[in-house]
Amino acid sequence: MAGLSTPQQFGHPTTLAAAVLTDGNRLIVVVIAVVALAALVVAGILVRQVLAAGEGTDSMKEIAKAIQEGANAYLGRQMRTLGVFAAVVFFLLMLLPADDWNQRAGRSIFFLIGAAFSATTGYIGMWLAVRSNVRVAAAAREATPAEGEPEKDLTAVSHKAMKIAFRTGGVVGMFTVGLGLLGASCVVLVYAADAPKVLEGFGLGAALIAMFMRVGGGIFTKAADVGADLVGKVEQGIPEDDPRNAATIADNVGDNVGDCAGMAADLFESYAVTLVAALILGKVAFGDAGLAFPLIVPAIGVLTAMVGIFAVAPRRSDRSGMSAINRGFFISAVISLVLVALAVYIYLPGSYGELDGVTDAAIKAKGGDPRVLAVLAVAIGIVLAALI
Repeated sequence: MAGLSTPQQFGHPTTLAAAVLTDGNRLIVVVIAVVALAALVVAGILVRQVLAAGEGTDSMKEIAKAIQEGANAYLGRQMRTLGVFAAVVFFLLMLLPADDWNQRAGRSIFFLIGAAFSATTGYIGMWLAVRSNVRVAAAAREATPAEGEPEKDLTAVSHKAMKIAFRTGGVVGMFTVGLGLLGASCVVLVYAADAPKVLEGFGLGAALIAMFMRVGGGIFTKAADVGADLVGKVEQGIPEDDPRNAATIADNVGDNVGDCAGMAADLFESYAVTLVAALILGKVAFGDAGLAFPLIVPAIGVLTAMVGIFAVAPRRSDRSGMSAINRGFFISAVISLVLVALAVYIYLPGSYGELDGVTDAAIKAKGGDPRVLAVLAVAIGIVLAALI
């Protein structure tokens, strides 16, 4: 079998022994952690690019500041409440069964880390969104020529506005995959074969915070939206988004804490629990390789996502902004599939019998090539993502 990092090359015979983290796999996980840190660096670069854009007129800045103040006040209050729940669950997890106290402590500690990462992703998503909104509006406003001015190049203007908007979302994406992959990699490096058990806490922490932020933000969003309708539109006949509507600020705050902060935390939770599930199943099905392979695929996804973010740029022939977004998606999807296929055929063996650390005899005796199924699974995932 070809491959520089296969479990068989590090002195582990093909037996039914329990999975272990080999030296080769440990090195791979370290590289994956570096990739996760690179995603956070890219997120920082995108933040600087977004904040470098102009904020428009004084009136735009004033309205944006009010929205920022409201969103920060709501999210700060929510975080203080969630901190109490997180502290209680931290101690409750200590009481749940585990092989030893090391696992119990790790599960509780990484529960807090997962919760903190989820909260951070949600907060960053909201913090940047309320600053990006006014900058996108200012960039789009440049498309309207002043009296006596010639028509402007709408392509250049739309490119600038869309780049600000899309890269704002890219920051949330990079934080999601960066923090999620970093957390999972650290657990694997510290706990090796016991990582799936400890990662349950990491996933639970992400899920707990995301649930409260999504539901709480959603309730605030709907309450503010109804208030804007009743106070302004019904009583005074003022359009919902008119600055004269008394509930406009509350409505915009609701959109940001629900759709930006809540959704960002929810995305992190989905990503984190998917990694947890993949590592749990990977250890059973692939043994030693199952401690690294479930992290290799998303690490490749991180790299291609970076390509996709910078590939999104509108053209004159595009019918809408979605044309540019779809183009970036398909570019990154094709690159992902090719790189994953290469990684699979380099890393995994050609038969289930060659997998080390698999404890299920039925899996060891299974026929077929696991590499074909691995590539097929990724391809199905990409196709379903495109269809959705």
